[in-house]
Amino acid sequence: MDNREGNKLAWGIRRRSRCRKGDASLILIASCRGRLFAAVNPNQTFFVIAESYVIEIEIFGFCVVLIAVYFGGAASLLLLRRWQRAYKAARQKPNHYGPWSIGIYEGDTPFEISEPRETSNPILSARDVKDKDIRFVADPFMIRTNGQFHLFFEAMERKSNRGAIGLAESDDGKNWKYKGVVMEENFHLSYPYVFAENGDYYMIPESAEDLSVRLYKASQFPDKWEHVGNLLSGYRYLDASVFRQQGKWWMFVATGSSNVLNLYFSDELERGWQPHPMNPVVKGNGHIARPGGRVLDYNGKLYRFAQDDDPHYGIQVFAFEITELSENSYREKIVSEKPVVKMSGQGWNAAGMHTVDIQKVGNRWLALVDGADRRC
Repeated sequence: MDNREGNKLAWGIRRRSRCRKGDASLILIASCRGRLFAAVNPNQTFFVIAESYVIEIEIFGFCVVLIAVYFGGAASLLLLRRWQRAYKAARQKPNHYGPWSIGIYEGDTPFEISEPRETSNPILSARDVKDKDIRFVADPFMIRTNGQFHLFFEAMERKSNRGAIGLAESDDGKNWKYKGVVMEENFHLSYPYVFAENGDYYMIPESAEDLSVRLYKASQFPDKWEHVGNLLSGYRYLDASVFRQQGKWWMFVATGSSNVLNLYFSDELERGWQPHPMNPVVKGNGHIARPGGRVLDYNGKLYRFAQDDDPHYGIQVFAFEITELSENSYREKIVSEKPVVKMSGQGWNAAGMHTVDIQKVGNRWLALVDGADRRC
């Protein structure tokens, strides 16, 4: 930043990584004739420049703040530093969740779910993680074995800004106990797509930072996992979601800036993945491209879930019925213009929801979902 001459306009553009999966925003800062300005970005963060200093302040609420300070460099800098310290202290109150945390929805069908009255969401947040300094938890995926519910999720470490895979367990699917981190690499992991096949347990976490789609197999379920190979390599693949249909394995995976969806297929899970000839099956549409949960088989039909990432990351989730699926063709249609889950405007999921894992439990549908209390 340059603020050396009062009669010149000094511009600054700073790239700030999001809390989620590599997205970014641009913040414009300008200083003219000694006045100090801050331009608000869509992620509820603004910067203030005071002479040669830049101070970042996070804010709640709507992005409608524009501040101009005209006190003089030292006085304004002192004021803003005090404001920043007070604000950060307020944000560290014990009831702070995240921003992302995990909750439960229920319903009579997979597409009509809501918060159960008897449940106090979120059921899992960063403050439940005792063995690491975690900023938030997100991307829930659940699997049941011998009457026990196992929840795998992204746990974003504060210092490294890198995700690991955590585990929580429950006897009833409603009351959960954090068990620990079960998977870490020297790159970011998230979206722990866990599934069973022929008595074995597998997981495909997102590993876009490694430019791969990695397959893990449980050597001792649920807390010990081994990397058995890469299904795809060489690109930033986002939120791979696999399923088995018609004797073949299929995989949805997003690329680009959450606005491209590709489909792959293989005769075997661990090898032989081929791109579908109709790729990309979604192109240039950030509202519906990126996977947002487990592919669902319901009443003999297949459904995929897509997170809405336009105009910002993780707004809501839509469901699509897969109406045609073969090695040569693919078609889908939206189930409803109404999203399956969406940001509520208040509370733990006020600012966004982007992952659902919906499964039948008894005569009801239980969904593990995540929500953001603010954008970050």
